[in-house]
Amino acid sequence: MRLHRAWIVSGVALVAIMGAAGFRATPGVMINPFREEFGWSSGTISLAVSVSLVLYGVTAPFAAALMDRFGMRRVVAAALLLIAAGSGLTVWMTASWQLIALWGVLVGLGTGSMALVFAATLTDRWFVRRKGLVMGVLTAGGATGQLIFLPVLAALTESSGWRTASVVVSLSALAVVPFVWFLLRDSPEEIGLTAYGTDVPIERTPRAGAAGHALRTLREASRHRGFWYLAIGFFVCGASTNGLIGTHFIPAAHDHGMPEQAAAGLLAVIGIFDVAGTILSGWLTDRFDPAKLLVVYYALRGLSLLVFPTLLASGNPPSATSPGIILFIVLYGLDWVATVPPTVALCAKLFGPAGPIVFGWVFASHMIGAAAAAFAAGLVKDTLGTYDLAWYTAALLCLLAAALSTSLRTPTQKAPTPDEKALTDA
Repeated sequence: MRLHRAWIVSGVALVAIMGAAGFRATPGVMINPFREEFGWSSGTISLAVSVSLVLYGVTAPFAAALMDRFGMRRVVAAALLLIAAGSGLTVWMTASWQLIALWGVLVGLGTGSMALVFAATLTDRWFVRRKGLVMGVLTAGGATGQLIFLPVLAALTESSGWRTASVVVSLSALAVVPFVWFLLRDSPEEIGLTAYGTDVPIERTPRAGAAGHALRTLREASRHRGFWYLAIGFFVCGASTNGLIGTHFIPAAHDHGMPEQAAAGLLAVIGIFDVAGTILSGWLTDRFDPAKLLVVYYALRGLSLLVFPTLLASGNPPSATSPGIILFIVLYGLDWVATVPPTVALCAKLFGPAGPIVFGWVFASHMIGAAAAAFAAGLVKDTLGTYDLAWYTAALLCLLAAALSTSLRTPTQKAPTPDEKALTDA
């Protein structure tokens, strides 16, 4: 049986998404080297990370609209070139504003254009069946990128300096460009095929004015209560993952005496379990109410964060192999971005064809939450000398997100009348 081209296209997308996640997560291993070399405070470095996270999120809906207008291949290739430029130029950096301009702006714009809206757009165009599973695999690609890059970059930073790590990121981004350009296609109809799971071609008309289309979609979606429940939940999701754990786990563990490489290894282990958790979440999303899944995911995350400060303080220094730390890493990994497949599914159910762009705006709230948490946690550390307040605040926000998710309602299909049922049976 011949392999459907949708699987090849999704494989290329997986490579690009893996790279984007690894590139975006890199500052987490560079906070301490920046502090030591330049004397910058945690708050100053966290500001650059926050700018990157905001642009990573805010770019997403516009990137989705640009993909609708110009195609995924052009947008993703341009994004990879931005990442390569932003990372490569940091080797000549001498001032904190340059860190903000390069890692914050250029890398933020590049990774934002390859964010999860890319996965949502591809899944919407290339798949009719297995959407939840494919979205879960592509989302898990982000964790895989983190898994591959973080330990390597931490080792490079420690042995050869952060500049070597930045050059590796730049060259890696450039290496992905040919795969995207020559193997990625914008839709199955472009090459005379149909989406996986259907024999009916879908006619797509590119929309002029990508920015206007994205903003109009936001205006329409914002009138729907479900949009705000999803956006607030994803704000908390970003705050408790990329913003807090993704940015500050390594320096927080280091403050308690854990070696940076050991902490980076634990963050990578989160990535291992994230792969399993997100793929499982995609499978569950195809079979269960996605709103109920969100309630469970957010509640488990909140409970995990409540005990995390105690785990860090349990040893002097804390052991990377202690049962409590390992249990936290496993649970947090399984839950890291398990929220994505049910959120994408809810956007599709609530907003129909506009679902990918609506998800782009929901994802923007995710990264705004991540940026807020990254910056706020840095200020908490500078002011109080500890991250504890940041962990507890994030835990309470996760429990709030779980409560809000109980109010999500999706349209239900109208039951057929007896005459309609008889006609169908006939």
